[in-house]
Formats: sequence, structure tokens, C-alpha cells
Amino acid sequence: MQITFITGNQKKADYLAKYLGYAVDHIKLDLEEIQSLDLKEIVEHKVRQAYEKIKKPVIVEDVSLEFEALGGLPRPFIRFFVDQVPFETICSMVNGKSRRATAKCLFGYYDGEMLKLFEGSLGGTIAEVPAGESGYGWDKIFIPDGYTVTRAQLSEEDDQKTYMQVKPFAALKTFLEQVTHTPR
Repeated sequence: MQITFITGNQKKADYLAKYLGYAVDHIKLDLEEIQSLDLKEIVEHKVRQAYEKIKKPVIVEDVSLEFEALGGLPRPFIRFFVDQVPFETICSMVNGKSRRATAKCLFGYYDGEMLKLFEGSLGGTIAEVPAGESGYGWDKIFIPDGYTVTRAQLSEEDDQKTYMQVKPFAALKTFLEQVTHTPR
């Protein structure tokens, strides 16, 4: 099956291809990103828009980090927080409050007819101070359940294990295998 993963991140594209077991084309597209707290709404908009631009089956991805103490915020806006606000400030936003948080990842697939969404999540806490040199995004401030260190401090094995929890690769792979073997 010929699908295109919409990302400018070669590492993400390589990882998806490795997990699926076959080559996945990827391209970076400038997509209008709607402002919404609903991750599903954002991904659905992005995947339909991407399909309209390339007219081939596409996969898009987006993430969210939800702070319990902030009523779920910043959700998908975490990307803007990470780009604009020092990690120390983000960690201090929940001082004296619940540090519980949930990381979510949503893949969207669209082929012009069929739209499918696949969600993964991982519970954890926001660190008191950022720590670690690995990872990307908010990995320096998120401590997964069952660990005492941030994702950026995890061993490669534990990083992989938690990555597989938040990324819904298994559901996406199963779906793509079914679509590939289902006559249309």
C-alpha cells in the first residue's frame, strides 16, 4: 500500500516505516492548523487537508499533554508552550497542585473516502524541574507512570516501551494490513 506520512521529521518517518515493516513516503506540507482543544478535531482537519493537497492516502500525527491541575490544558497547545516558555516555568505552573498529566498521540488516516483515527495515551506526572538530554518536545518534563525520571532520562529500552504506549502503532499497523488486503 502506498501511503504518505505528513511530517518534516525524518526520524519520525523512519521510525514509522521500521515499525510497519515497509517503506513509508513522507513529505513536509504546510497545513493550516486549526486552534482547538480537541485533538481529534485537529487531526481530522489536518488529514483531510493533507489528502486534498496530494490526492493520495495520508497519515498525520499530533500530540497533546494534559495537566490535571489546569483542567487538561495545555493539551495540543503544548507545542507552543515548549517553543515559547522555559521548561522550568512550565513545571512551576503546577507547583502546589496535582502534578498528574496524560500524554496523548493521535494518528489520522484518510484516503479520500475512509477516515480513521488511532489514539494512544500514557499517564504520568509533571516533573518538579526539567531533566535529561534525550528525547524531544516535552520529554524533559514528563515522568511516565511507573518511573521516577523523565522520559528524557529513560534508558533506551524504557524509552521504547513508553513510546510504544503513547504512540498507537499497533492499531495503525493492524488497520493498514486490513486495508491492504481488503478488496475495494
